[in-house]
Amino acid sequence: MHGLGELEAAVMDVLWREGIPRKVREVLERLDTGRQLAYTTVMTVLDNLHRKEWVDRELDGKAYLYNAVMTREEAAARALRHILDTSGDPHGVLMHFVASVSDEETDILRGALRKKRRR
Repeated sequence: MHGLGELEAAVMDVLWREGIPRKVREVLERLDTGRQLAYTTVMTVLDNLHRKEWVDRELDGKAYLYNAVMTREEAAARALRHILDTSGDPHGVLMHFVASVSDEETDILRGALRKKRRR
């Protein structure tokens, strides 16, 4: 995901898959990175994600429960928005993107644009 390191993205994947707040230990147990990670490493990653406003946290006894502040889809949309904003040529980017989408994705885009116009 744009703006996240490899380990941050793996932690976010756990929170998105789970769909409920999780403690550091629970995230660590569910991580599948192909390497053994220390509890403090995952705690630091979650703290960084909190600072970057990707997760919120709530004290539960002596430990924090961490939860994603946006869905995976919202995060992807935010990344796309950032790409358009920083591309220097959003029209060109959109034209290349539209040329790459499938027929099904074209139908989804058309439907979304119709809904947006009705607002």
